[in-house]
Amino acid sequence: MSEIPGIDPTAAPSGTGCVQCLADSGWWFHLRRCAQCGHIGCCDTSPAQHATAHVKAAGHPFITSFEAGEDWFYNYDDEQFYDGPDLAPPTAHPADQPTPGPAGLVPADWQSHLH
Repeated sequence: MSEIPGIDPTAAPSGTGCVQCLADSGWWFHLRRCAQCGHIGCCDTSPAQHATAHVKAAGHPFITSFEAGEDWFYNYDDEQFYDGPDLAPPTAHPADQPTPGPAGLVPADWQSHLH
């Protein structure tokens, strides 16, 4: 596969969960990974939408899922999905981390907080 500007296959994930949610004792529905720098943020369905905030602040156009079994790239610039290269592992959050997560911080009425 040829190189795609905005995707760095060598960039490792920034952690196992949304960086900002973990720092703020928040929670997420699904996780997204910046394909350029590895930043892990929460999806747009999550209350805080940190992945999109990272894209806007950093100018990194591609994200990918950080959920097991999902293999896609999304480009915010053209709003299209793409196939892309294999990224540095891990490619998903730990299997014992629940969705939504993280364990212990998800409110009982979490579904009413989704976008």
